[in-house]
Amino acid sequence: MLSPLSRHQDPIAAIATAPGRGAVGIVRVSAPQDLTPLVTVLCGRALKPREATYLPFRSATGEAIDHGLALLFPAPHSYTGEHVLELQAHGGPVVLQLLLARCLEADPALRMRLAEPGEFTRRAFLNGKLDLAQAEAVADLIDASTEAAARSAGRALAGALSGEVGGLRDALIQLRMLVEATLDFPEEEIDFLEQADALGKLRGLLARLEALVDRSRQGAILREGIKVVLAGQPNVGKSSLLNALAGAELAIVTPIPGTTRDKLSQTIQIEGVPLHVSDTAGLRDTEDEVERIGVARSWDAIADADVVLFLHDLTRVGHADYEAEDAEIRARLASVDAGRILQVYNKADAQSPATLPDGALTLSAKTGEGLDALRRRLLEQVGWHAVPEGLFIARERHVQALRRTREHVELALLQAEAKPAALDLMAEELRMAHDSLGEITGAFTADDLLGEIFSRFCIGK
Repeated sequence: MLSPLSRHQDPIAAIATAPGRGAVGIVRVSAPQDLTPLVTVLCGRALKPREATYLPFRSATGEAIDHGLALLFPAPHSYTGEHVLELQAHGGPVVLQLLLARCLEADPALRMRLAEPGEFTRRAFLNGKLDLAQAEAVADLIDASTEAAARSAGRALAGALSGEVGGLRDALIQLRMLVEATLDFPEEEIDFLEQADALGKLRGLLARLEALVDRSRQGAILREGIKVVLAGQPNVGKSSLLNALAGAELAIVTPIPGTTRDKLSQTIQIEGVPLHVSDTAGLRDTEDEVERIGVARSWDAIADADVVLFLHDLTRVGHADYEAEDAEIRARLASVDAGRILQVYNKADAQSPATLPDGALTLSAKTGEGLDALRRRLLEQVGWHAVPEGLFIARERHVQALRRTREHVELALLQAEAKPAALDLMAEELRMAHDSLGEITGAFTADDLLGEIFSRFCIGK
């Protein structure tokens, strides 16, 4: 958790590049105060704003720690909105630590401290350089696991989501002004609902919210990915299916039941959507202590999955012992939302499909038959339908805030349609809708939520 707001006046410094060795490493400094004294001590000369200057970075004894580029960004024209100094040196861990230590001690009057995770971006938010949705997009762009996710995060950072939210906010403000003006001046006897077309405006706002909720849900899927768990009895082909989906021999495949004893995960992508696929231990009763722990972990993974692929072996369908074991698994899966379970029958290359449940898929992990249909169904199962081009990244908290906004607008519409219209209740629902919408961009966001969001950033960002 980040420090109290009072500490956001402190000058801060951090290494802004990833840990490890590299060609170039960056040390970043941000401060509300003028950094000219620090620049003079470190660089031995003044710097022109926003102009890279090659020079030596000086130690306390005047020796060169390294030679590199120095850039000064005077406030407010910087990432954080404060005075920012960036020192680009060779990317060795020792060199960067020496340079960071020199920044922290070079000007005692500054009382500079080490930046905390996400503190540079948090200052950008507090200083109005980014709204909260854009600030979150910075982390999402860094963490993107597919090209589509990276492009969508870039759109969110550029303000795509914020622009949509801003348009809805303006429409809400207009409606609130109309309603409250009518409440303040009832003697005018203005027929508010008809002359201001409140019903039409509310219905239009609701339709826009519905569309944005759907697009944000797609963006959240693109960011979070889909957690897929392969479940079923031993030797139904779970490991073979994982290998087939990943296009690599990740899991050991043998005819010996119980070969997989622990969860094995791999992230793949389908249409740019990350799929976190987990192969699990075969679900059965066993005396083997290690395998029993693996089975317990399989059930934990199933409970946390977005989609459970309940895998069956076509070559054993109809065999009494096999069907009895499958029935036990089905009974236990009854506690899982049926919409998250996808019935898949494997080994279609060795056995023609019999009569199967509605919606079931058949495939062969060995030959690849049916894999494309499975990939399409996995996306459909979680409601994915968007084309990534033009999509912006979103988070689950954005989706929930939009859903709350929609609920309040729906209730406002009900009050407007009442006979007579309950304008005071309508005004209150619109106020709460406005507050919920403001949570997305940070207009109405508790400081503890800000701390939670920015603490997940890397140090130096």
